Amino acid sequence: MSSAEKQLENRVSPSAKNPLVRPFLKWAGGKRQLLQVLKEHLPPKKYKTYYEPFVGGGAFLFNLQPKQVVINDSNRELINCYRVIRDSVEELIEDLGRHKNQEDYYYDMRGLDRKRSFEKKTPVERASRIIYLNKTCYNGLFRVNSRGQFNVPFGRYKNPNILDISVLKAVSKYLNDNQVKILNKDFETAVKTAKKGDFIYFDPPYDPVSDTASFTGYDINGFNRNEQERLKATVDELTQKGCYVLLSNAYTDFIVDLYKDYKPHIKVSAIRAINSNAKKRGRVDEILVKNYE
Repeated sequence: MSSAEKQLENRVSPSAKNPLVRPFLKWAGGKRQLLQVLKEHLPPKKYKTYYEPFVGGGAFLFNLQPKQVVINDSNRELINCYRVIRDSVEELIEDLGRHKNQEDYYYDMRGLDRKRSFEKKTPVERASRIIYLNKTCYNGLFRVNSRGQFNVPFGRYKNPNILDISVLKAVSKYLNDNQVKILNKDFETAVKTAKKGDFIYFDPPYDPVSDTASFTGYDINGFNRNEQERLKATVDELTQKGCYVLLSNAYTDFIVDLYKDYKPHIKVSAIRAINSNAKKRGRVDEILVKNYE
């Protein structure tokens, strides 16, 4: 057993982990391919509550499957999906079963958030729509315009896996069997309750590697360098509290300099398969920053 596996065993017993608990959405910047690297940099001691303020697709969360958790994201529709899977998974499964992999139908569903009646949709209907669009849209890209409207074209897949019952039920069971708080707040607010010995993993929108590479379309709130600096200040506050903090970001001069007090930096290479521009998919350098040895 590797040292990383031994560390993980100290946090979650093997019998408690369910391999079907995994992301129910494709998510740009998802961490599935970096899971082993992330696990090699877990805190050196057993942590208490696990926080993930930019949960996204939840790859690291679902791989660790901790028992005391606070997850958060600023994307309201994404967080609605988590809550519906926890509270109403059977109704969600039923609603997902009615969707069609047809272009006209896809654009009808995509266009719902342009209508005033969208706010009257039930949480189950909204979650079902997001999962359907994510599974059938081009390249599995979650993107909204400045008005918060989903704007990705149809993907033309022959047989997309719109309804994955086993994963949805497994995720629902995990969210119900453990102490999992699901928030839709600002990242700074989401970690206010963190205490000494808690573990926070930050996976924010990445600093753009070039002036034209920025992709801030996951929600209507942009995440610029002022936000990156505010995040750094939050990391400093958590460090002073005695929390364990691990952070991922793009390996840019700005980020390297911003976290110069947290060394050594870990440079990792990842393949990004989701981008609106096909030429920008491929291997990119990322940085891991942590406040512990």
